[in-house]
Amino acid sequence: MRRVWFVTGATRGMGAEIAKVALAAGEQVVATGRKKDAVIHALGNAENLLPLALDVTDENQIKVAVKTAIDRFGRIDVLVNNAGYGHLGVFEESTMEEIQAQYDTNVFGLMAMTHEVIPYMRKQRSGRILNISSVAGLKGVFGGSIYNSSKFAVEGFSQAIAEEFAHFNVKVTAVSPGFFRTDFLDTSSAKYTDQGITEYAKPLAEFREFHDNRNHQQAGDPVKLAQVILKLSQIENPPVSFIAGSDGLTWADTVVKNQIEQIELWKDLSVSTDGTWD
Repeated sequence: MRRVWFVTGATRGMGAEIAKVALAAGEQVVATGRKKDAVIHALGNAENLLPLALDVTDENQIKVAVKTAIDRFGRIDVLVNNAGYGHLGVFEESTMEEIQAQYDTNVFGLMAMTHEVIPYMRKQRSGRILNISSVAGLKGVFGGSIYNSSKFAVEGFSQAIAEEFAHFNVKVTAVSPGFFRTDFLDTSSAKYTDQGITEYAKPLAEFREFHDNRNHQQAGDPVKLAQVILKLSQIENPPVSFIAGSDGLTWADTVVKNQIEQIELWKDLSVSTDGTWD
């Protein structure tokens, strides 16, 4: 049986490649983006493709898109929550409107999509949910406070719902890529703060230069990642957290080692909080 995929943020980058791989595998794909024409431009007009306009920050659009998918295909088997962008820069220079916008897309939009789709998967007693996170969700860094924290939320959310949905044979995986060769670091996707606080000027310029120099020079291949996503959707017992890319593995390994060192260094102080009850 051909499965039905629902992919958000499918007009370019990872989302488009994931949709292409699923289509090539003969799956039925609902591919969405803010503009339907952009989805068609990226993916064409295949018989097994349903392109839809969808802004994941609009709950009504989510309801309409999911209903349209169900009306067309009768079910949703694989949900890929890919829509997102990076708000980069220091916290103090970020406005609350910018912070809200980051969370509206990366966190609340992802949650709203999941909230709308899970009743169908629960009734089916089957389904796969793949949340595209980032290694930025494993460790906070200078210039990433807003984006990092949004991806930390995705990681925590994914781990929790993986336990909740397991009762209905719905498997959840948070996919955390390292640096992949997409438009993510372009100004068309990434958004930088620039409020002119002089004390941040030098380290912020170095932060931006670091990322600008890696734009379209990243090691990760989004086509290969899309193929891995397809494989993860087929594995009987997929990982709840999956790291993609050699640089992602290095990043994750460093995070885990640092956490273990911190635990060991401070464990005496940690256990000192236990009560001595009669």
